Amino acid sequence: MRPLVLTSLLLGSSLVFATGCDSSSRDVREWKPTDHDQPLGQQPGQVAARPRSSAEQGPDQSLVEIAWQRNCASCHGQRGKGDGPQGAMVRAPDLTRSDWQGQVTDEQVAEVIRKGRNRMPPFGNLPDQVIMGLVGRIRANRSP
Repeated sequence: MRPLVLTSLLLGSSLVFATGCDSSSRDVREWKPTDHDQPLGQQPGQVAARPRSSAEQGPDQSLVEIAWQRNCASCHGQRGKGDGPQGAMVRAPDLTRSDWQGQVTDEQVAEVIRKGRNRMPPFGNLPDQVIMGLVGRIRANRSP
């Protein structure tokens, strides 16, 4: 009984294999060495879009928002007022205050984000564009 089952399985799988390897399909073309050099998602013969230079592109705002929600909002709150769920416990400053914003430069704010300060941990693992985007987000929420 076992040899019969094994033989049936082997025969069945070889038929499936042979059917799957049928090269008569018209939508499959032969691989060429130049296919290997194409960027992901680009078909042979297509021209890739010119990437924007780093000077042309600002920070991706969706990444900045994700970074804020994951790293900042728990202490600084949604707008940066220091009213996040852990804000009082860590004495998170109100980053929207005009007097505070007038005393610090963008580079100083970015440095605190990178290296941390007091109870704020460092976030130096964030890309520079995201850090500068966070600085821009803080500046945009300035209180009148």
